[in-house]
Amino acid sequence: MLDLTAIRDELQAHYDLKPSLELAESMSDIHARMDRVVPLPDWAVAAPYVAAINRLKQERNAVILAHNYMTPDIYHGVADVVGDSLALAIEATKVKADVIVQCGVHFMAETSKILSPEKTVLMPDMEAGCSLAESITAEGIAEMRARYPGAAVVSYVNTTAEVKAASDICCTSANAAQIVGAMEGDTVIMTPDKYLAQNVAKQVPHKRVVWWDGRCIVHERFTPQDLRDFRSWHPDLKIIAHPECPPDVVAEADFAGSTAGILEWVGRERPAQAMLVTECSMASNISDAHPEVDFLGPCNMCPYMKKITLEKILWSLHSMTGAVEVDPAIAADARRSVERMIALSQKLAA
Repeated sequence: MLDLTAIRDELQAHYDLKPSLELAESMSDIHARMDRVVPLPDWAVAAPYVAAINRLKQERNAVILAHNYMTPDIYHGVADVVGDSLALAIEATKVKADVIVQCGVHFMAETSKILSPEKTVLMPDMEAGCSLAESITAEGIAEMRARYPGAAVVSYVNTTAEVKAASDICCTSANAAQIVGAMEGDTVIMTPDKYLAQNVAKQVPHKRVVWWDGRCIVHERFTPQDLRDFRSWHPDLKIIAHPECPPDVVAEADFAGSTAGILEWVGRERPAQAMLVTECSMASNISDAHPEVDFLGPCNMCPYMKKITLEKILWSLHSMTGAVEVDPAIAADARRSVERMIALSQKLAA
């Protein structure tokens, strides 16, 4: 566990991190990307951290990869690349920097290390885990293989390196249906998200999809009644759900897709009112890009994603601590599963 008191003392000794309205106003170009959701007083608190992080990135030859669930100050303030897990996995193979700071959860940092073993991959808080990743083990994969002999194992990228290594191929919410549909054989095992698997099964009726009993603590809390209630209050509301939601929730939505798919749909359709049935920061991060859209609740916050803060990012770059390592033997097999996913996704998209 990070000693935040000691970290703050160390950072204060090296950087001027006092809130500064003057600095905030001088960085108005960055603030303009998020001023609809981050008021100027809050930006005055964040700006010194953003300025310090962006300077350190240059000194360390570092890039910051940030998931769509990061808070706006990270997403718009310091990230060099933003996206869903597939986009970040691909970008990890392309970046030229020596250091990657992974702003997301631990399995994402592992994936970056697997794909770029020569780089230093820093995780600002090692306790930023994932309920899905923690729900499945390599032993669980073996159990499913024994239950369904010969079936291909498609594991969500929201898994540990050990689980990726034990799988045949990975998938993301963006490409899951394509990946499953392209597998040989009638039966396909999906781990660990049972709701994603159930939603994918409806898209690939020619496959028998069986699944592990895992789920996301953010998306499992939504109910169909939540969506019906909001429709009754806002008849013109467009509801966009993530496929990690239960199937009866997805059935109530106007559109369901990955985080990248959600962003694309909102940008294309530009509804007057929209409700994103996913993690809270999604709507905040795209709010300024779509001022004509009124984003309504509810949303659920991921406690793991929110462990990543500007303060912890600055500390990771200052101290160069929090390096993620993966056993080379496990990394080799995990890399195979991730690279198969990327190659197949690109082939199917061609």
